[in-house]
Amino acid sequence: MNRSVTHQETVTASVDAETLAIVDQFARERGITVAEYAAEAVRRVAESEADFRAFIQVGIDAADRGDVIPHEVVMAELDAMIEKHRARCSK
Repeated sequence: MNRSVTHQETVTASVDAETLAIVDQFARERGITVAEYAAEAVRRVAESEADFRAFIQVGIDAADRGDVIPHEVVMAELDAMIEKHRARCSK
């Protein structure tokens, strides 16, 4: 990990033996400790969660502005796609 960290906290988590074996193997293969591997994994998941929440917020903001597609329009488009697929598959 090439992150400049000024302050660190300790997090303790229980994992089953199978998960620990996988983490241990991957950490060894990368030449880092299990703790470093776990810290990186937690960071990646937290960043992914933040990205997902931002993506969801874009949709919420659009809905709040009224920038939406009515349900009936979406369903009509889906029905047309399904029918097109069925027609193509029945040939």
